[in-house]
Amino acid sequence: MSFSIIFPGQGSQTIGMMGELAAQHSIVKDLFVEASDILGVDMWALTQEGPIEQLSQTENTQPALLTAGVAAWRVWQKLGGDQPAIMAGHSLGEYTALVAAGALSFSDGVALVRDRGRYMQDAVPAGQGGMAAIIGLDDEQVIRVCAEVAGDDVLQAVNFNAPGQVVIAGTAAAIERAAPAMKEAGAKRALPLPVSIPAHSTLMSPASARLAERLASIEVVLPLIPVLHNCNVKIAKTADEIKANLVSQLDSPVRWSESVVSMHQQGVSSFIESGPGKVLGGLVKRIVKGVNVACIDKPEAFDGLI
Repeated sequence: MSFSIIFPGQGSQTIGMMGELAAQHSIVKDLFVEASDILGVDMWALTQEGPIEQLSQTENTQPALLTAGVAAWRVWQKLGGDQPAIMAGHSLGEYTALVAAGALSFSDGVALVRDRGRYMQDAVPAGQGGMAAIIGLDDEQVIRVCAEVAGDDVLQAVNFNAPGQVVIAGTAAAIERAAPAMKEAGAKRALPLPVSIPAHSTLMSPASARLAERLASIEVVLPLIPVLHNCNVKIAKTADEIKANLVSQLDSPVRWSESVVSMHQQGVSSFIESGPGKVLGGLVKRIVKGVNVACIDKPEAFDGLI
């Protein structure tokens, strides 16, 4: 059975995440302690006690989720789990996949995503950008409505998450105009997301430039396990290509639907979500019918898989 391990992005964080797993496997908390030492923030206390507003600040969310995803993967390895055929992650989760696959060291990865979060927040001041989930329209319809209502503002389809679920991003004013226009075009819902960062839109170009500078000083090697990239649905052939993909990813759409289809076409029949929540598993079920989906964020989840 060919399977993939996939890693969630922002939005999967919760207070208490990984607590049950840490109670049975000390390597989970040990990794959070390591992250805390690197970042100068008590990441374990933040994830277990909150407040959620602080955990949800993007510069905290990103290293917390990367640490959680890598911790679950290390428990998988410790328990003798098989090696997946391929890895992937949604947005931030791509960094988690690269750390898990050995392309990036954990210390470099956790510091890098903290800075990535800061670059993203700095690129667009809070309140000036936004995102919304559009439910019930196909990709082309969402792209068309964005073009029609953007005007002089930026408004783009940025996360192709599953059939009938696309996330848009842009200036706050454009997002506000988009909601009624999407409903008029037939969308079941247009839900503003609780973020002030128009992630993966061209408004992130200043953040991409800073990320490119930051990546220049980081050692990246080819991963031990292939990692499928969000921006082009391809596996990088060189370390420089990995860096270029990470830079491109920040102001390019996340092509998650295509990524899952690609992995399935390569023979993957099971997807295991490593980290908190079941967001990606739910999307996978909508993208490809009849595949097996599991999430390894609690001790009992490993029992039937290993």
